[in-house]
Amino acid sequence: MEISHILSEAGLRPSPVRILVARAIAGAGRPVSSLELERALETVDRSSITRTLVLFSSKGLVHSVDDGSGSVKYELCRHFGEEHDADLHPHFHCLSCGRTFCLDSEPIPPVALPEGFEASSANYVIKGLCPSCRKK
Repeated sequence: MEISHILSEAGLRPSPVRILVARAIAGAGRPVSSLELERALETVDRSSITRTLVLFSSKGLVHSVDDGSGSVKYELCRHFGEEHDADLHPHFHCLSCGRTFCLDSEPIPPVALPEGFEASSANYVIKGLCPSCRKK
């Protein structure tokens, strides 16, 4: 589906900055930080990127991944407009190169919560070495 159509479906005007940010996230093929977006989009200032990420998050277009690196990563939701849980999946964070990868073919294992607890999100991150760094 085209980026401008996805933005329109979310009730957002497909402005040039929004299209650039969404394309950069989609094109990365993995979760990216706002700093990585800033470097990739030299013509877009940091505050515009931050505002766009906040807006995308509020509309359910992106979800954030706290991989423990101190820098939150963002990725486009694959199941926009569907139940939020459909997009939950684990991630792998490479301790050598710092990249974070989606393991979207793997479900997050269910966790039985004690009575009275209600989960609203899950952050499942496995840390180690990616195939490229393992070969070094």
